[in-house]
Amino acid sequence: MSTAIGDAAPDFRLPTTDGGEIALAELAGAPAVVAFWCNHCPYVRAWEDRFNDIAREYADRGVNTVAICSNDALSHPGDSFENMVARAAEARYTFAYAHDESQEVARAYGAERTPDVFVLDAAGRVAYHGAIDDAHEPERAREPWLRDALDAVLEGRAPAVAQTAPVGCTIKWRR
Repeated sequence: MSTAIGDAAPDFRLPTTDGGEIALAELAGAPAVVAFWCNHCPYVRAWEDRFNDIAREYADRGVNTVAICSNDALSHPGDSFENMVARAAEARYTFAYAHDESQEVARAYGAERTPDVFVLDAAGRVAYHGAIDDAHEPERAREPWLRDALDAVLEGRAPAVAQTAPVGCTIKWRR
């Protein structure tokens, strides 16, 4: 079951590809984006540049962004922490990229896909859950759901569209 709109976001503390850690508490007091992510998924790759741009642009407006890889690296070695470090550097991620080796964070959020995006308001409540926009092909995207949700939260409003269906690869659960 997914974390519902209006619910407090589940807590976490995870290692990041820059050698540090990130915790939900560090994101408190400002809007945030928590995205479930991975290295190998073609949908993540299709949205990667747009997501990176959003993270950079909205950081200037006080939004914190973290992407979390929860995939089982034994079955999908391309999603290992070492490969996460390499991918973050190669793609020049402007957001924190964290590793959920235990998969507990993905389960707590009810994440099912990569990418799977949650927007949190400044109080740490889920204001939006779903896809970044309506098309993984950039030239076909017409509905900027993530941007719209962030704009609404920054203005102190509820997003007009609070939930969409995430589109992407399934999270690779440990067996």
